[in-house]
Amino acid sequence: MAIVVAIDGPSGAGKSSAARALATRANWDYLDTGALYRGMTWLALRGGLSDPAQILALLKKDPLKFIPNPANPRLTCGERDITDEIRGPEITAKVSSLSADATIREHLLDLQLKIIGKSIHGIVVEGRDIGTVVAPEAALKIFLTADLGQRAARREKELSGVEVAAIANALAKRDEIDSTRESSPLALAPDAILVDSTLLSLEEVGERLWEIAKERRLLGLPVVALLGRPNVGKSTLINRFLGRREAIVEDTPGVTRDRVTYECQWNGRDFMLMDTGGWEFRPDGISVGVSAIAELAMQEADVLALVIDAQIGALDEDDVLVAELRKLKKPIVLIANKVDGEREESDAHALWNLGLGEPYFVSALHGRGSGDLMDHIVSVLPEVGSAASQDGYRKVALIGKPNVGKSSLLNVLAGSQRSLVDDVAGTTRDPVDELIELGGSVWRFIDTAGIRKRANQSSGTDYYATLRTQVALERAEVAVVVLDGSTPITEQDLRIITMVEEAGKALIIVMNKWDLVDEDRQITLDREIDRHLDQVEWAQRVNLAAKTGWHRDRLAPALRTALTSWEKRIPTSRLNSFLGTLIAATPPPVRGGKQPKILYATQAGIAPPRFVIFTTGFLESSYRRFIERRLREEFGFPGTPLQVSVRVRERE
Repeated sequence: MAIVVAIDGPSGAGKSSAARALATRANWDYLDTGALYRGMTWLALRGGLSDPAQILALLKKDPLKFIPNPANPRLTCGERDITDEIRGPEITAKVSSLSADATIREHLLDLQLKIIGKSIHGIVVEGRDIGTVVAPEAALKIFLTADLGQRAARREKELSGVEVAAIANALAKRDEIDSTRESSPLALAPDAILVDSTLLSLEEVGERLWEIAKERRLLGLPVVALLGRPNVGKSTLINRFLGRREAIVEDTPGVTRDRVTYECQWNGRDFMLMDTGGWEFRPDGISVGVSAIAELAMQEADVLALVIDAQIGALDEDDVLVAELRKLKKPIVLIANKVDGEREESDAHALWNLGLGEPYFVSALHGRGSGDLMDHIVSVLPEVGSAASQDGYRKVALIGKPNVGKSSLLNVLAGSQRSLVDDVAGTTRDPVDELIELGGSVWRFIDTAGIRKRANQSSGTDYYATLRTQVALERAEVAVVVLDGSTPITEQDLRIITMVEEAGKALIIVMNKWDLVDEDRQITLDREIDRHLDQVEWAQRVNLAAKTGWHRDRLAPALRTALTSWEKRIPTSRLNSFLGTLIAATPPPVRGGKQPKILYATQAGIAPPRFVIFTTGFLESSYRRFIERRLREEFGFPGTPLQVSVRVRERE
């Protein structure tokens, strides 16, 4: 099923331009639902009709057809192209009132769903009820808005000879009609991300949407397929790239038979590594199927990595495989494996004769040259890959010590017994994924094993359970750290919270077993929180009782607030205006007889928000913390860590 990105918002906020830019860049389809309503209005005005039943009859006689090409979207009515005609002022004045009819909206809704259903990879749909009515299960929902004055100014550039005041008045009336109509009103979906484009250019809005879609993993990861004859070291190389032993490795040729994919990251780029069975020119027996699967991998991959055993050199089979790879017209990386020293490297230069360019010399067993190879692979990765995209559900990891009630919390949220619960600490050992509807949205909750102190990890089972919990945390977007409110906060609890903060995840602290907390314990707990949790005072706290379900409804709003902060971006102009006022009131302290000058700041990324401050000298850590505190006071950021770094530039 195709990924759906829903973009809602009032007229003039920049939805069409932003949606088309995102769809074009991702090579997805694009649907302007407003064009369908304008087409209906054009048809009604052409026929002199205002009765909904008559308009519906005319729509069935001359159906609207939309071509979802973001580079050149077209709308036809019957056999006539009306793409340009529907943008006239007469239609603009009438479209909102005619669109308010429920029967017309239902007819056009069916048409929109058919267009969405025909999309193969992904589609960006924009309008006024996409996230709430047309595609309530969309993987990503954006509500794009701007203040009325800015929207009117943008419209003035499109409409010559019309005053801004008149345009603003018309937009205000249209906003009122769209937001108050009974059928499918313009509204912010509970799980939509609000993006204010008032201070943003078109390019900045497009970059913001791309950043969000990329962070949500909706764009598809590039796939790198490792190909070659049997026993050239493909699986060993996979393990080297991953930094852990996942692919099965033996000296016997033919251990790997199927396509096996692993998620990998290098220099901030995420991609998929595909391990394949050995390809043979004249296979027999089981090798026939193995070679066929390797050929399928060639078709699916975005980058082809040909692995040659440098100690044996290129064989005739390799020449045949090179010819097959060239036909695919994809980036090819030539890897000379088993180059353990200078002698093997000298012999491996003969691989230039394959005509694939420079061979990269590596030793998968010892790691020699693997970093340079990964740098090169990342440099040829496409921006959007062919790997299956994520489902768009927000990922929440339940983390804490053993026996604090993580599994009980998962069960009460799910409304059924999803995880095994027992009084014995450490019942859960493997991460358990569950899709749970909570607060009007579907979330992917990950129940994890309790993290013990290292000294208590007496068995290998406990050790690997902790490792799997750390991997689950990396997968998640927000971590719900569950503490037992009836017992004192321990050093292990603080270590777990620090682990979440260092991982850069949004954070919610749940005080579980609140039904066991009496008044005396509440007073003691408040003191413990003031003493131990001051470094994460920005984290939201939810008190609940998992066994009874008391206050479980408070978790969904906390999750949404934390994720909104986690993905928040501050416009550069607003950020530097704030920083200028801050510096004027409280300049940085003098260090070594010199006062550093703060030049400017920028937000380098989201998830979590990362800020870079450019200065002429070193800033004390206390002043950085001061800046972080003031950032939170000015812009909020509840529930997410902030990363503030300094880049020193010498005065010219």
